[in-house]
Amino acid sequence: MAQHKDPSLAAAESRRLEALRQRYRTQARAQFENRVAHYHKITGGHYSSISVRDQKTRWGSCSSRGSLSFNYRLIFAPPIVLDYVVVHELCHLTHMNHSKKFWAMVASVMPEYKTCRTWLKEHGEELTLETYLTRRGIPIKL
Repeated sequence: MAQHKDPSLAAAESRRLEALRQRYRTQARAQFENRVAHYHKITGGHYSSISVRDQKTRWGSCSSRGSLSFNYRLIFAPPIVLDYVVVHELCHLTHMNHSKKFWAMVASVMPEYKTCRTWLKEHGEELTLETYLTRRGIPIKL
């Protein structure tokens, strides 16, 4: 479990945020498993596992052994953006590169993928628990 220490938070506040972060990670796992199951019927290929992490620089990855990994923070993105990352990684099961064939496959499953990529580039830094809570008027500090 990644610790996100903010020196301005009391110990109880830090524990509360970490508990919320864990709850959203659990929720993200269920969402990724659901969306992978849905899109895998379309994309095919073989995957061996799904992991959910708190990554700083990646939204998802696919190993040559078929291990899919997703950034839990996508749970704070619009659902179509989360779906785009799932489709992107599932297409890597067929094309382990970013070739024209890879992007054609992504487009065949999700024609609007470029809009989702742009959204992630423009708003990805906003996908944090703290931003999510703040935008909903939920205080971070108790």
